[in-house]
Amino acid sequence: MRGLAQAVAGLMLWRPAIAAETLPKMTVTRDPNCGCCGAWVTHVKAAGFPVEVIEIDDVAPLKTKLGVPDALTSCHTAEIGGYVVEGHVPADAIKRLLAERPKATGLAVAGMPVGAPGMEVRGQAPDPYEVVIFSAGRQTIFARYRGLDQI
Repeated sequence: MRGLAQAVAGLMLWRPAIAAETLPKMTVTRDPNCGCCGAWVTHVKAAGFPVEVIEIDDVAPLKTKLGVPDALTSCHTAEIGGYVVEGHVPADAIKRLLAERPKATGLAVAGMPVGAPGMEVRGQAPDPYEVVIFSAGRQTIFARYRGLDQI
């Protein structure tokens, strides 16, 4: 019985550590007719992000307002922790962004590369793609991936 009490007490002490690691809420704005956007939302939810989804027919004005460069646009736009996440960015890259907190507007995966989260095609090998970190007038490579694997 004493062992059970110690185990319960240990779990109670451990719970604040879990709460401290809670990821911030992500707001995803997407076209309601886009299936890959829903698959990407499933990916980030599975990685532990709480997600609110807003569906609108035209996401372009929001992208402009948030400072997403035309060359980096994709099918959905997310806001999290003061950053913009454009397109099929892997959850691990978003977690790294939030941990490192660089001075930037956000991350983007331009277009819809096969194999990026939400863009998986059964029987087709994933393409390599880049996650770009961007600010006004500045874009650099943040990470390179093939599917969910950083390369």
